[in-house]
Amino acid sequence: MASREVSTMIKQGFISDPTLSLSSSPSRTTSTTTTSKLYSPSSSPPPPPQTESTRPIPNQTLFEMMSEEHLRDSKAIEESRKKTQTRIAKFLDELKTRSSNDWGLRSGDVRLTVVSRDGHRVSMDVHKRVLSEKSRFFAEKLSQRKEKGVSHTVEISECDDVEVYVETVVLMYSDDLKKRLIGENVNKVLALLQVSAAIMFDAGISSCLEYLEAVPWSEDEEEKVLSLLCQLELHGSMTEVLQRVLSEPSTSMRTDDIFLKLLSGVLQAKDDKARREMKTLISRLLREDSFDYNSRFDVSKDTLYHLCHRCLCSLVLCLSEAMCMDSSRQDRGVLMAEIAREADNLQWLVDILIDKRMANDFVKLWADQKELAELHSRIPTMYRHEISRITAQLCIAIGRGNILVPKDSRFSLLSTWLDALYEDFRWMRRASRSVDKKLIEEGLGQTILTLSLRQQQVILLNWFHRFLNKGDDYPNIQRAFEVWWRRAFIRQYGDVPDSSNMQITICNYPT
Repeated sequence: MASREVSTMIKQGFISDPTLSLSSSPSRTTSTTTTSKLYSPSSSPPPPPQTESTRPIPNQTLFEMMSEEHLRDSKAIEESRKKTQTRIAKFLDELKTRSSNDWGLRSGDVRLTVVSRDGHRVSMDVHKRVLSEKSRFFAEKLSQRKEKGVSHTVEISECDDVEVYVETVVLMYSDDLKKRLIGENVNKVLALLQVSAAIMFDAGISSCLEYLEAVPWSEDEEEKVLSLLCQLELHGSMTEVLQRVLSEPSTSMRTDDIFLKLLSGVLQAKDDKARREMKTLISRLLREDSFDYNSRFDVSKDTLYHLCHRCLCSLVLCLSEAMCMDSSRQDRGVLMAEIAREADNLQWLVDILIDKRMANDFVKLWADQKELAELHSRIPTMYRHEISRITAQLCIAIGRGNILVPKDSRFSLLSTWLDALYEDFRWMRRASRSVDKKLIEEGLGQTILTLSLRQQQVILLNWFHRFLNKGDDYPNIQRAFEVWWRRAFIRQYGDVPDSSNMQITICNYPT
């Protein structure tokens, strides 16, 4: 072989490079002795002799690696086939035992052969009497040969799983099928059900359906159960199984009543930890519904806004009570907690509205809360700061484009609540770790920049003077200020001139 060809094959990995391979020669082996050796403290003992597990593996060629992988796959397939054959042999032994003990039958008069798609064949001696009694498929096929003492040969080809077919035949000889299925997994029973339906083994079908109705399913198993039952079209016999997943015919009003009870229960929960957990759970489930466009039922807009109005009324009552409260009273902590609770409830509802793309109307509703904003400005910040998080929440959503409302509604929102957000910003940051300062500043700045240039100027100049006096206690919206500055003084977009060279001539034609 030419040296160039050898070099090419070495590079491609089909031949190992002799200069890189590790070799051992008999002359390099050392013999072990039983005498012990002493070592000085400054020297280290020699390394332990290499065993089979510690000896380095020589560089392998690509061909060798592919061969090893193929060998491993072949061994795995062979091991799996041996296990399958062991289980099939066990089923065949059970078949012999049950045919003689339970049915009083000796040698079979039907030679049944099951052939898999890959050509694996299993043959068994069974009995026409049993097959005909248990299976309408076999009763029809075997009735064509009525001579007594004549043995039949039946072959079933192209089977998906030979083992399942054999086990289904064994089930025909069992007197208590339901007991026989105890301890099996759902996937195995689904396979038995599919074969039972194929050969019209009614007792097997009923027993499999009873099993599926009684045991719990994982989500993956549930999808498989529904898929197979729809495929088999067993109609009335599968009704009991499907009752756990099929909703009863109901109106949207009834569904909405359920959602209203669930959401109201969360809002009025006594245990704060349980309330937080259920909020997280309900939000996640409703969010999943948002991405399922085929979902027939969902919480209605009317239900969510009904709950929002309820929370707003509670906030007005709480702030009115806080305004009249003497600072020396001992129960002010209870009132603070109640205000925070109602504000948190409203934030949760607004989150759902935003996820459901129903929050446009809430911007106007929140902007119209003049009474609440007036009460808010007259009570101490420690009572009220949680309420301003709702304004921040709306600004973030508007800044991200998740709420689309007219310019007048956006300006009205800031006119009513922006001063409150400024004053409460310091408390919002310090009272809760969940408040993201940068996120609020970005959302507020983007919301301001959606207004007219004149409205931007009014708001940002007001912020500029406040920020000079308050610093980090106010939201830092310098980025929005820079954008406004460039719009107002550098770019200065005016009426766009007509730069086209088109000329229009008007002439009157004689009539």
